[in-house]
Amino acid sequence: MDINPAILGMFIPIISIIGGIAVVIVSMMNRARLRELEIRERIAMIERGMVPAPEADPRGFDRAITRLEQAQRIQALSGGASSRHRRAGVTLMGVGFGLIVLISFAGESPSTAFGVGGFLVVMGLAFFVNALFDSRPADLPPAATPAAPPPPSDSVQPRQN
Repeated sequence: MDINPAILGMFIPIISIIGGIAVVIVSMMNRARLRELEIRERIAMIERGMVPAPEADPRGFDRAITRLEQAQRIQALSGGASSRHRRAGVTLMGVGFGLIVLISFAGESPSTAFGVGGFLVVMGLAFFVNALFDSRPADLPPAATPAAPPPPSDSVQPRQN
């Protein structure tokens, strides 16, 4: 029995695609099973009256810390959206006034200078006004998971005299 090499060449990509999909499915199933075991462990701790530490859910703890660090980094670098609008407005007004001066000295009619440069000045003024209206502080993103419940107070009983 002789197999045609062209047909054999067609099976290689098909088998690789099917194998890749199978690997993805198996890894998803393993990850889901691991997550289920983590949740069961957390539930068992809560049922025993213990408060799970943040390290008991390391992925959630890492997500919360990463989100907090990103929000702080963005706030420190940019200073918020209002400062971006203010910088853009000042830059556009400067370019507009520069065009007015350039075209009025280099051109034949100074009225054209106010048309072209004035447009950019008005755009810059709009950005600047937008920055004044958008002066609210940046809020931090909400927490990913709710806080753990406090331990039951059954262990503390009043003394009887």
